[in-house]
Amino acid sequence: MVGENFHIKGLTDQQVLESRNLYGSNKLDLKKENRILDALRNLVKEPMVILLLAASAIYFIMGNTEDGIFLALAIILVAAISLFQDSRSRIAIEKLKKITQPNCKVIRDGVVLEVKSKDVVIGDSIMVEEGSTITADAIIKHSNDFSVNESILTGESFAVYKDQAAGNNKIFGGTQVMGGLAIATVIAIGNKTELGKIGKSLESLRQEKSPLEIQINSFVKKMVLIGSFIFLIVWGISYYKSLSILESLLSALTLAMSILPEEIPVAFTTFMAMGAWRLMKMGVIVKQMKTVESLGSATVICVDKTGTITENKMSFKKLFSPSSSDIASVHDSLSEDEKKLITLAMWASEPIPFDPMEKEIHSTYTSMVKKDERGNYKMIYEYPLGGKPPIMTHIFENSEKSRIIASKGAPEALLKISDLNDKEKNRIESKILDLTQNGFRVLGVAEAKFEGDAWPKEQQDFIFSFAGLIAFYDPPKKNISSVFEHFYTSGIDVKIITGDITETAIAVAKEVGFDGYEKCLSGEELMNTEDSKLQTVVSEAKIFTRMFPDAKLKIINALKAKGEIVAMTGDGINDGPALKASHIGIAMGNKGSEIAKESASLILVEDDLSKMVDAIAMGRRIYANLKKAIQYIISIHIPIILTVFIPLALGWVYPNIFSPVHVILLELIMGPTCSIVYENEPMEEDTMLKKPRRFTTTFFNWKELFTSIIQGLIITLGILITYQIAVGSGFNEPVTRTMVFTALISANIMLTFINRSFYYSIFTTIKYKNILIPIIVSITVGITLLLLFVKPITQFFEFETPSLSQASISVLIGVLSVFWYEIVKWRKRKIRQRLQPKGIHIKQS
Repeated sequence: MVGENFHIKGLTDQQVLESRNLYGSNKLDLKKENRILDALRNLVKEPMVILLLAASAIYFIMGNTEDGIFLALAIILVAAISLFQDSRSRIAIEKLKKITQPNCKVIRDGVVLEVKSKDVVIGDSIMVEEGSTITADAIIKHSNDFSVNESILTGESFAVYKDQAAGNNKIFGGTQVMGGLAIATVIAIGNKTELGKIGKSLESLRQEKSPLEIQINSFVKKMVLIGSFIFLIVWGISYYKSLSILESLLSALTLAMSILPEEIPVAFTTFMAMGAWRLMKMGVIVKQMKTVESLGSATVICVDKTGTITENKMSFKKLFSPSSSDIASVHDSLSEDEKKLITLAMWASEPIPFDPMEKEIHSTYTSMVKKDERGNYKMIYEYPLGGKPPIMTHIFENSEKSRIIASKGAPEALLKISDLNDKEKNRIESKILDLTQNGFRVLGVAEAKFEGDAWPKEQQDFIFSFAGLIAFYDPPKKNISSVFEHFYTSGIDVKIITGDITETAIAVAKEVGFDGYEKCLSGEELMNTEDSKLQTVVSEAKIFTRMFPDAKLKIINALKAKGEIVAMTGDGINDGPALKASHIGIAMGNKGSEIAKESASLILVEDDLSKMVDAIAMGRRIYANLKKAIQYIISIHIPIILTVFIPLALGWVYPNIFSPVHVILLELIMGPTCSIVYENEPMEEDTMLKKPRRFTTTFFNWKELFTSIIQGLIITLGILITYQIAVGSGFNEPVTRTMVFTALISANIMLTFINRSFYYSIFTTIKYKNILIPIIVSITVGITLLLLFVKPITQFFEFETPSLSQASISVLIGVLSVFWYEIVKWRKRKIRQRLQPKGIHIKQS
């Protein structure tokens, strides 16, 4: 139809191939990254690798080549694990990038197709419409009420009108369509576009770190500083006792290696990237990694009505002409005035409709008329959608200079400027009320007469004859009631923000069981609210009607100022500013505009809000599991640090119970536990019954840090008791080392199970499905058995195969040094059971 009406056929498939072979693909070729070299370069800077290199070099200098070779191999293993984790994260992110690549409409062989932006070629006829992003530089061949935001190139954020006129007909890749529609021929792609020419500046852009990432990096830096300080102390003590620079340096390096929590940043990166990958498989595309961590904190979700609560199908159902006595159905036998009303509504719509309502109007007109007049008239002037509430006006003329001036928009806006008397206005207002209270979206239609070509500056300056009302029904989505119920159960407040009038919004809200539908606020009322009362008013209101971009933005900012973590759904161009301003901007993948998708931080692929419930659950799960992983790291690092430090500092009989070889062995065993096992942990059953965590809450709050420290100290106590039992029994150093190591490994395994929940019993969590638990635990046990029972390996690590009693004592002490926390969890459950009947909500750990 487009090709026939505008004589645009576009390229053939063969011409597309020829153009692509000649000019290449439409993508920006920025500076290429060598991922392997970059990863290796970053690896060399890692403190753990530096410590391993230093320890390995000292062993070689001292003539201990076996330990030197082992540490050199350990460096390779650490590098392999680090590269694996890095590639795992990168692959997840790259797949997300491919999926989030914008699409573009092109006309080829007279047919409108949707293709990936990269597949657009020079010579293509692209169709760009309101809400889309222009994918290449092009020359306009046809346009309707077309305006573009070119701020990405010019820095100016206002809309620039474009048409076919020379000097005003060029559009640029990367700019955004603010209104109307245009068909344009592509003249430049990729690096040859205006955006491509400034591509070098894009290379220097760096994404700012999230609050959680900053907290974690700060914690790791503090640990490095503490480690450096203790490293110097231990080096001094050891040198004082041994008078050997190399031996004392080796002891100090051992302690430094035990202090460094290098697993923490690795765990953070892995959890965020894999979380985004899991969300993508669920149909939720996360555009920024930092969004993953904020998902679990959402306290308010602002939802658009059309396309989020409803299907966005916009079926043209009802109409009312002032000459009729009652509201008619579109499918009834229509009077001439009612047919004229539909015809005027068509002329007031875009010639190439892209809005669902306008498509319905054109379709109804086509099925109703015997003779289609659209080919006989040409649009000579237009007024874009404007005013509060908005209307739009189109002016058409045929070859005989006969004119049609048609307008449609908010009924109250057209009534205000029409030639009706008060009695007639009251009658129409009652019909509007009848329709809106039944959930219909209502538009007014009017026509005007005007002689001459000096068009009024504003469309509101015409004297309109009110032609009637047209009404659309957009049915609610079947699952929306249960979605709202899930939000309420999760402690998340829900607000509806819509451009509809109050009565329509209330009718739909009632139909879907929305809480607080009677608490409404209009856009005009919102803008007139005093700043001192704004936060309270916005917090109390549940439905916001007749909203426009500035009003939506004001709502979001007021909620943020009140300390809320705001999620906002949207699909239209008008939602862009609010989506950007919210903590979590949510765009619809199918019916959402490209501007909405670019402004948002995540995209719901199937336009299904229930996926947002899943996304919030995933956000809470990721945060909880990351916390468990880091608490595990802290708890297990403390006994390693103190087991290295205390015998040396206190001058015990075997001061160097662990060497760098043993410490790196423990690090290699612990690494997969924190970043692989805990990342795969399922969500605890009461996760979505808790209130959202405050986003300002520090990740390492004192209560949780205290729990980890106590766990670590009690494990240390168990390890040192094992040490003293071995020494008191007259065992030699290899046996003592074996018993200490076995106790620590046993504590490590038990801690893995205990810390799966800080509330539920191990007998509950053992039923959680996590296939990696038995695999990792089996590998850990297998490695331990090899270390203790395969003679060459046992001798290399200076262990000795333990007797049954020695092994039993070590395992028992290791298990008991962790299992005590089950008593703490049992007490928590008892307190909650005792208080819950009184209606007291206990925040869980």
